[in-house]
Amino acid sequence: MMEAGGRVKKCFVSSQAVMSMLMVQVMATGMQLLSKIILNNGTFVLALMTYRHVVAALCMAPFAFYFERGIKSKMNWSVFFWLFLNSLSGILFAMGLFYYGLKYTTATYAVNFLNLIPIVTFVFSIIFRLEKLGLSTRAGKIKISGAILCVSGAMLACLYQGKTFHLIHKTLQHHVQVNSSVAHMARGTIMLIGSCLCYSLWYILQAKLLKVFPFKYHTTMITCFLASIESAVIGLCMDRSSAAWKLEWNLQLLTIIYSVSQFTSIS
Repeated sequence: MMEAGGRVKKCFVSSQAVMSMLMVQVMATGMQLLSKIILNNGTFVLALMTYRHVVAALCMAPFAFYFERGIKSKMNWSVFFWLFLNSLSGILFAMGLFYYGLKYTTATYAVNFLNLIPIVTFVFSIIFRLEKLGLSTRAGKIKISGAILCVSGAMLACLYQGKTFHLIHKTLQHHVQVNSSVAHMARGTIMLIGSCLCYSLWYILQAKLLKVFPFKYHTTMITCFLASIESAVIGLCMDRSSAAWKLEWNLQLLTIIYSVSQFTSIS
């Protein structure tokens, strides 16, 4: 009986993990669609990133201060340096390039580059000798087969031109129309590739950061806070007009609030 109870409990925990991962993917998909709509409406990318990460930092603060008390002694310049690199690579560069790539392409096209991140991360891990390939072992062969399968699937989904299904009202169709300009697609593709590379480096940086500063809530909060400052500084250098930074009760505000669900679900 105890054995059967243990198996049931293990299956329940596994199903919870699978459902959690599926929910993260569903929320991420909703985020890409909302972001595409507001970017087509003219939202300034760096203003969106600034507001998004200010809200995310404020939402993470209660969790950080409640669950991870007494970490002041752990903070030093070395930790701050890694936190700064974490925000620079994973949010300012990776997310910023992804938003600009999303702006110039489509949500379906852009999200395929996110599917390539695990593969690029695996390649970087091999290059930096953080992981062994082990071609002679069964595990190594499975890794290579999985990597080839993932790349093939992502490329197929990216290049395949199927029928277009209009599932939304005609008055909203202009928000999701594909920009057929070759120059825009090329520019967006380059930015998405850059985003994919930055995201992969970001995961490697996070592995190092969590070794020197193993506090996930504080890491998320400080990273978001630093990213909002970085986005604001660069954004003001690019566009200081009030129209670019104006925040109203519209879909842009909803997207900013909705984006916080990604940080809380991942953390």
